[in-house]
Formats: sequence, structure tokens, C-alpha cells
Amino acid sequence: MIPSVLPTYNRAPLTFVKGEGSWLIEADGRRFLDLGAGIAVNALGHAHPALVAALTEQAGALWHTSNLYHIPKQQELADKLVANTFADTVFFTNSGTESCELAIKMARKHFYDAGQPERTDIIAFEGSFHGRSSAGIAAAGSEKMTKGFGPLLPGFKHLGWGDHDALNAAIDDKTAAILIEPVQGEGGIRPLPDQCLKGLRALCAEKGILLILDEVQCGVGRTGRLFAHEWAGVTPDIMMVAKGIGGGFPLGAVLATEAAASGMTAGTHGSTYGGNPLGCAVGCAVMDIVTDPGFLAEVNRKAGLMRQKLEGLVAAHPEVFESVRGTGLMLGLKCKASNLDVVNAGYAALVVTVPAADNVVRLLPALTLTDDDIAEAMTRLDRAASAVEAA
Repeated sequence: MIPSVLPTYNRAPLTFVKGEGSWLIEADGRRFLDLGAGIAVNALGHAHPALVAALTEQAGALWHTSNLYHIPKQQELADKLVANTFADTVFFTNSGTESCELAIKMARKHFYDAGQPERTDIIAFEGSFHGRSSAGIAAAGSEKMTKGFGPLLPGFKHLGWGDHDALNAAIDDKTAAILIEPVQGEGGIRPLPDQCLKGLRALCAEKGILLILDEVQCGVGRTGRLFAHEWAGVTPDIMMVAKGIGGGFPLGAVLATEAAASGMTAGTHGSTYGGNPLGCAVGCAVMDIVTDPGFLAEVNRKAGLMRQKLEGLVAAHPEVFESVRGTGLMLGLKCKASNLDVVNAGYAALVVTVPAADNVVRLLPALTLTDDDIAEAMTRLDRAASAVEAA
């Protein structure tokens, strides 16, 4: 008999009922150190006082009106994003998946309105993850994502990660955009080298096509800059954002230049809940904290400390781990043992991590974790690794 909750997840046997900073409390009272942050969503940890205050204040005033009317907090958040990024304009969504849908629509509409309706193809890459909508799975293209869900949305080309020759050959008079994550998350914490991102930007400019960056997982301070592409000193035409921007509240956005968004006029896109007062109130609080230079400096300091400690962990358990990868507080442990065994041993050691492709364990802690949290994380990960070795 099918359960009342559709069984599309193999859920861990854990029921968390409370969160405090980098800690999760299970229904039975056990305290888990959270190095997953809801898959990079709880950027400021659990129950951050500024977010609780922002949400509570807005909840007591107004929850929802729809986008038929002006929403003050939506305007405030859009202004903050425009002021701190490449973007000229912002559309708010509820998730990264919805952001992907709009980014693809926006790119195609741009060329349609420019008198090039044949430019509909989007170039994407092996190992990518862009959500689970029809457009998202078509963009990713992997059998795991697409099997059984055909016919797939057409207009996507899939290239190998880092295959520069194939990329140049793939661009033709039907190409509208290149879509890529500056750091692949689900794909196994694979950062795109700065020189490659610079090369993509130059190639798009040369060919007259758009660069779409998916920063749903790697954005909002996760890599030590507000957005990961800033490390390469380039800017996209369109960018997908979600996860960390809401600090745990469902919120996403598409950021774009005026030129890229020129086709999106009244009636071309919409969302009932997108940019609602509750989500945008929390988003404003997140932006106020994450855009503080001192905050990002601390993220980078803690990222360096955590990576150093993880290198020691890998050296201490050569049969379990192969290497550390990633950037900022978006880190991965490439495993020799099964990554799922490591994740499950972590649960027994009261530490939460997240599996990814390429036999990687993701570490995506709250950006607010403390040095003591990092020390405790190493103790618990060491215990988990020892358990894997002994099994």
C-alpha cells in the first residue's frame, strides 16, 4: 500500500524537531552536528535571530497578496540584489527549479525578440543538476534524471565536463546560451576553474550568445564571495539563485542584465507565490548579513581552517577517503569506500552530511558555524571513518 507521503525519497531514519545554529535535535533528544544545512539552504544556520525576527514581524503584518500588486519587501530585496551584483533586474521564484524554467524561457525569448527565433538550443554539461522540472531534467540529460519521463523537452546539447573542443564545435546558428554551474554540487563538488569560466564568458561574447550561471547551490556566500563567479572576475547574462537566499524559507530568483531580459514583458511569465512578503522579508535579512565584508572574510577564514582539518582527516583514513575538493564552505570528500557508507556512519556518529555523485560526501555547513563546530565536526567525522574501516 502506497504511503500517504509519495515515496520518492529514501529517507534516513531520523526525525529532527528543532534546530539551533549548526545543530539539529532529533525527536529522541540526540544532538546532531549539521554539515548539510538542508542541502546548502540554511546558510545562516537554524533559527538565526535576525531571520526569525524578520519572518515574525512580516507574518504579523501581511502574508500574501500576489504579484497583481506592488510588494514592498520584494522591491527592497530586488534593489539589494541589483546593487550587489551584475544584474539590472530580478524575478522572484520559490525554488531553484523554477529559476531554471525562467532562465531558459528568458534566453529563448531574448533571441526570438531579436529576430533570431531559430536560436533555441542550450548547451549544458555532464554531471550537472538544474532541478527536476521538465526543463531541468532535459538540461541535465542524465539517464538517472530522465529515464521514464519522455518525451523530453528538446533543445539541449550535453557536453563532457571540461571538453573545450566539443564546446567550440557544439556552438552553431541554433545556439542561444551556455548553462553551467560554477561549482557542481550534485555532480560531486566540482569547481569550474577560473580560467575556464573566463573562457566561457569570452566565447559567449564572441559568438553572440548568453551565459547562464546556475548558482542555486554555490551562491549567497557559499564560496566566500557573494556569488561564485566573482572569483573569476566575470559576469553572466542570466543567473539562477535559490537555496541560501531564503536562509531556509522557500525563495529563489533569476537575475539578469537589461539586455538579456528584454523579451520578458508583462504577461510573459508569472508566479502566484514568487516574491511573497514572507520570503522577501527573510531574503532581505539574509542579504544584509551576507553582504557584510566582515562576514564573507570570516567565511573564507573558516573555510581555510575546515579544509586544513579535512586534509588531516583524509591522511588519517587513506582507506576511506581519497581527497578533499571544493571551495569555500562547499566542500567534498572524495571517497575510496562507499560514500553512502560514510554518510550512514556519520548518522551513527551524530553528524549530518550529504551524498553526491562521483562517490563524494558533501559538506555544506552553515556559513555561521564556529571554530568549535569545526573541531567537533572533525571528531565526529573521524569516528564515522573509523566505523567504516572496522565494518
